[in-house]
This record gives sequence, C-alpha cells and structure tokens, in this order.
Amino acid sequence: MDMDDERWRQVQAREHPRKPFVYAVRTTGIFCRPTCSSRRPLRTNVTFFDAPAQARDAGYRACLRCAPEEATSARGVVDPVAAACRAMLEHGGPLTAAELRRVTGLSQRTLSRAFATVVGTSAKAFGDAVRTGTARTLLRSGEPVTDAVFGAGYGSLRAFYETAAPTLGMTPSAYAGGAAHEQLSWTSTTTPVGELLAVASTRGLCAVRIGSDVATLLEEVRAEFPAATLVAAHEELADVAAALAHLASGRQPAHELPLDVRGTAFQARVWAALTRIPAGETRSYADVAAEIGAPQAVRAVAGACARNRVALVVPCHRVVRSDGALGGYRWGITVKQSLLEAERTCATAGTR
Repeated sequence: MDMDDERWRQVQAREHPRKPFVYAVRTTGIFCRPTCSSRRPLRTNVTFFDAPAQARDAGYRACLRCAPEEATSARGVVDPVAAACRAMLEHGGPLTAAELRRVTGLSQRTLSRAFATVVGTSAKAFGDAVRTGTARTLLRSGEPVTDAVFGAGYGSLRAFYETAAPTLGMTPSAYAGGAAHEQLSWTSTTTPVGELLAVASTRGLCAVRIGSDVATLLEEVRAEFPAATLVAAHEELADVAAALAHLASGRQPAHELPLDVRGTAFQARVWAALTRIPAGETRSYADVAAEIGAPQAVRAVAGACARNRVALVVPCHRVVRSDGALGGYRWGITVKQSLLEAERTCATAGTR
C-alpha cells in the first residue's frame, strides 16, 4: 500500500494519522483533516498535502467544520515548532514569516499559536533570543560592539539597543568587558541551609547563592562578571541579609526585595509565576507551564527554574515533579527539602 492509499484509508476511517496531513477535494475547493466529520468525497476528486499551507498555495480553502489549520494535538504542534526552532538556531536569528511557513508548513497565525503553546513565547521572540545569544558570544570574544551587532545579524544599532541590549543587564560595552566599571555590593549570612551570598547592583539584587563557603560563592560571581568590582557592604545590606535569613528559615520578610534580574520574556513569566506560589505550598512544573499559558513547555519551565539567579527570592524550590518527587535544585536536594519543610512548619504555625 503506497502513502496515498494509506492516507485514503485513514480518511475513510476518520483516523488520527501518525504523520499529519490534509486532503483537498477538487469539486468543492476545500481541504480538511482526515478526521473531519463531513461527507466523504469520491477518491478520484481527492488530493493529499503534507501541510495546510501547501493546500492553501494550491488554491484550496480551509474547512470551517474541522478547521485544519488549527493545531489541536501536542504532536501536531511540537514537530513544526521544533523545526522552526532548529531553523532559527542554524540561521542565527529570526526568520521571515515566509521562511517559517516554508519550514513548518503552517500559516503565520497557526504557527504563532503553536509557539505560544509549546515554547510560551512568539517565534519572533525566540529568534530574537537566538540572535542576542550570538551577540553575547561575539561581545565576550572581544569583537568591537559595532562589529558584534552587525555580525549577529542586526540591521542597525538602534534595532540592537531596542531588542538585545536590555537583556544584557548593562551596556553592551560593559557586558563585553565582563561588567567593567560596574560596582556590585555583596554581603553574606549564615542560615540553617548554609551560607547565603547576596550580590546587588544599584538597581537591586542580581544574585543570591547558597553554599558552604562564601569565598567559593564569591568566585562564582567574579567568574560571571570578571571585570566588575565586588565591594563588601555588610552594613548597607544588613536589611537584605536579614530578609534572606527569614526566607531561609521559612518565614516571609517584612518588605519586598528589589531585583535586578534579566532574562528572556519566557523566563520572566516563569519567575513571576514562581513568586505567586504561597510559602508552604508547591506546584509541579506542569502546573507552572499551565499557569503561564504554555502547557506543553514543561521542560522549558524546568530550564527557567534552573537559570534562576536569585535563590529564595524567586522561590524555584517550590516547584516539584508531577509525581511529588522533589526533582532537581541548583543548590542541592537537601537544601530544597529543608526550605520546603521550614515553610510548611511556619505556614502551619501561622508565623512569619
């Protein structure tokens, strides 16, 4: 049985195909899903297409009953989105709507919805993030700012400063120099879960790390921003240290801590969702993905949690696996378990 014969069998049986396709009817000018409930046409009037966009290009219009251009299954959206992501990674940045349509076989509207479902952001935002990553690499390698901007594919310096520069957390020149001339203040405090290191810029907390040795934690920060000046500011950051000690003990601080954390649009949505999880409670990665409107992006949510730079303040320790297992934690499972137990104890006792 050749491919068209198998597809015709699936159409007659209204069967969900393993590999998506649509069929078009010459006498009506309409194309449908194989599962469409409409009356079956004669085989001689049917043409098969791998994707809705191909049927559109051939002059057919979409069936209003089965809406073949709307992706309804996880499998139906994951494959084209993955193909689009691979193409943008190979290209080094965003692709035009026409190029994305050629790669995925989906209309711009359908692909937009698919990206929102699977990745939690738009195809353009993903492409911009890829291009920003290229710019980061070029800046770190010592390329002049202008060369890095155009080498990454930006059409102008203005386009770069509008889309990429904000995610660097500082000016491109400062980023290229490892935060040269940037002064970061730090303090530390001892807590039940270990030593806490708090690092702040003039805008707010940019790192909160947990470990057994403050010197080691400081070296990690210096490695991230080798040209920044780290200045001990124990007195100035005493309130910050006290607030973090409260969080490490399961209690909530009296005041919110200002943050200076930059990430992708998707990461920002995940981190914001984490801050809404009440102390003493947990959510699964799938719960968080659903809350931000991207139910298929469970792995991406886990990745955003792993990239959280401000432990405790953005409580990624409150996210667990769907089966209740603790899952991973950047600072160690023992620390994660201790934090959750402390929060539950305080929540049950009604203490802050």
